[in-house]
Amino acid sequence: MSTAQPRGEDLWLAEALAAFPPMPEHVRVGPGHDAAVMELDVSELVAAKDVLVEGVHFRFPACTPAAAARKALAVNLSDLAACGAEPVGFLVGGVLPRPADRGLFDNLMRGFGDASREFGVPCVGGDTNVAHGPLVLSVTVLGKPGPHGLINRTGAREGQHVSVTGPLGGSLAGRHLTFQPRLREAQVLLAAGIPAAMMDISDGLSRDLPRLCRMSGVGALVHGDSVPVHADVVAPDRLSAALHDGEDFE
Repeated sequence: MSTAQPRGEDLWLAEALAAFPPMPEHVRVGPGHDAAVMELDVSELVAAKDVLVEGVHFRFPACTPAAAARKALAVNLSDLAACGAEPVGFLVGGVLPRPADRGLFDNLMRGFGDASREFGVPCVGGDTNVAHGPLVLSVTVLGKPGPHGLINRTGAREGQHVSVTGPLGGSLAGRHLTFQPRLREAQVLLAAGIPAAMMDISDGLSRDLPRLCRMSGVGALVHGDSVPVHADVVAPDRLSAALHDGEDFE
């Protein structure tokens, strides 16, 4: 009896997944099954999800499909960094514009495969579909507490300082596609016992800092001349760019 060969969507996936990095030992069941199975020696599981839409979070042709895929994973890893977690796997959901384009699909999967390799986190499953509309990418990351425990937005107290891991502003010039999730920096800070509360800056300091303050029940005073601004920001008001541009992921 001959073995059934994949066709259509199954063939696309089989060929694309062949280029992904091998599954690490903790992944017992990976892509191709109804659900993934991971063996984790932890008592807490950390999860984060972001949905990215073409025309809102990235735009073709200025952004390549591979860069869009990398961003879709990186924004979620930034969320894990913000709470001190370490990634153990991710799942991808994609809605492709109709009619389905094999080239677009292949380039997206190549981007996810490269990002999986770059960040050292396996893709353990997902799903794709087609519809009349823009490309939509939905990624869920799963993580475990880092060696120094977890942190959230509720620990800030009166008398503490507000700090960021890098300069802000001008992200839409390209950094919103190429940024590095601050996973390593988060662990260094937590090991030093520095932060009492953390979050990542996705919507701009002017929107995200008040969110942290509300969760902690405090206020914050920001001195404009102390806000670090990217050297290449050319906006007439550089401080405004640093406060409001967003997608810094510091």
